[in-house]
Amino acid sequence: MTSLASTIVNTVSFEGQKPGTSGLRKAVKVFQQEHYTENFVQAIFDALGKNLEGSTLVVGGDGRYYGKDAVQKIIKIAAANGVSKLLVGQDGVLSTPAVSTIIRKYKTLGGIVLTASHNPGGPNGDFGIKFNCENGGPAPDAVTNKIYEITTTLKQYKIVSGLQVDIDKIQSVSFQVDGKTFSVDVIDSVQDYAALMKEIFDFESIKKLIQGDGGRPPFQVLINAMNGVTGPYIKQIFGKELGVSDSNLVNSVPKEDFGGLHPDPNLTYAADLVNAVKNGPYDFGAAFDGDGDRNMIIGKKAFFVNPSDSLAVLAANLSVIPYFKKTGVKGYARSMPTGAAVDRVAQKTNIECFQVPTGWKYFGNLMDAGRLSLCGEESFGTGSDHIREKDGIWASLAWLSVVASLGKSVEEILLDHWKTYGRNFFTRYDYENCDADKSNKMMEYIEELMKKPDFVGTKLTSQSKTYVVKEADNYSYKDPIDGSVASKQGLRILFDDGSRIIFRLSGTGSSGATIRLYIESYESDPATFTQDPQTVLKPLVDISLTLSKLQEYTGRDKPTVIT
Repeated sequence: MTSLASTIVNTVSFEGQKPGTSGLRKAVKVFQQEHYTENFVQAIFDALGKNLEGSTLVVGGDGRYYGKDAVQKIIKIAAANGVSKLLVGQDGVLSTPAVSTIIRKYKTLGGIVLTASHNPGGPNGDFGIKFNCENGGPAPDAVTNKIYEITTTLKQYKIVSGLQVDIDKIQSVSFQVDGKTFSVDVIDSVQDYAALMKEIFDFESIKKLIQGDGGRPPFQVLINAMNGVTGPYIKQIFGKELGVSDSNLVNSVPKEDFGGLHPDPNLTYAADLVNAVKNGPYDFGAAFDGDGDRNMIIGKKAFFVNPSDSLAVLAANLSVIPYFKKTGVKGYARSMPTGAAVDRVAQKTNIECFQVPTGWKYFGNLMDAGRLSLCGEESFGTGSDHIREKDGIWASLAWLSVVASLGKSVEEILLDHWKTYGRNFFTRYDYENCDADKSNKMMEYIEELMKKPDFVGTKLTSQSKTYVVKEADNYSYKDPIDGSVASKQGLRILFDDGSRIIFRLSGTGSSGATIRLYIESYESDPATFTQDPQTVLKPLVDISLTLSKLQEYTGRDKPTVIT
């Protein structure tokens, strides 16, 4: 066994190493600065304190550029800080849902996930590092705040500079570091996750749907990994397990720059999937983001399933999935900006439903307390208490389970759902890379407007539609489990008919500011259900743009992305 010693490297602290809703995300070039990555990793380890000694951690990421370099740095720093063992995905690759799966299965102290999620990759793209706790979920605010505080004063880090592990091949290697054994297990990236999916779902019924059974024609699926981490996962799960043809599994090789694609599964960035399904023989399409936690679902002729509707439909049909037959349904939850369609399912089924701030970590406490089974975010994230992350492949398998059980098309399932519950029309406008100062000034202007004593009761009119302001606030959330409070989570204008306008500055970009505008309106008239959401919601969109003076503050006359 090779014997090595750790050394201490003097460094300087960096400004701005504050994790957002899901870790620290910056341009690759920022992470490549001398000591930058090492500082942040050391800060994570310092935040873990005495728990780190003799611990096991999981390490892996979405395969983007700089990922392998970062894995090697983490291995060296972990060895010097008293970690006993690392479980590293082969090639440094692990989807975010797989990291959560492995943390929970092997009961590790947590894991370091190397991803900037749906942000672009490559030398000129973005990189990210986040820490997931022992429950498998993103670190809560108390931990990320502690990490950030440490980064502001960090003066040195520990490292074993001579330690190198070949992470391209599955193996177990051990070293003597400062007289203690340090091991690295390079593991199969897919195996544990695929095994969990087979426990949750009835693969045989999904396979019969896809292959055709009992006189039913094959159900044609097209799965797009967007050159992200899910490539090996879809090959194993959809290809080997469910018998989907290789030609129906596209962009399935992870690439450091995602092949030039923007790995965000929405109608804008997954246009190749949309067009292929619109013009092809496919009954179902699914796309996943760079790290595999987000999903987009579309039906035949590219019938789009809004993520808020997707959550509600799954909630209404959870009983068809074997996992929930065993566990029962404990509760539903959505992020505050997400459409309230799932609330209506909860009300009808008399099941508890929570509204939390944006960020998957807020769901974790509810799950750990046994009060939440299914949750989702309008940003194409859906998941359940099988892990503590959103899970793209899980969501697509859940949808295929519902289709197999009901024997209906995706569109028919949605239309039936709306007939039962009504339709919450929903859209999101993203204005990316705006000037941060001007964006903050716009938010301040809106909030001051909302605070005026006569704002509640104001009538706002556009295109013969009039909305009366019922409530307006900057959303705050008190966690029902631990009592912690998250404030300033988004500006909400709620109308007396249930419609909503919400403004948020996103915490997932790597530069500038992203303004997100969310618009929602409920309709119970079946004559409206098949209308284009952009048409139905245009009066509210116009009101929100006028009210906020968004164009005046940002200079933008249209959003970067509409979903």
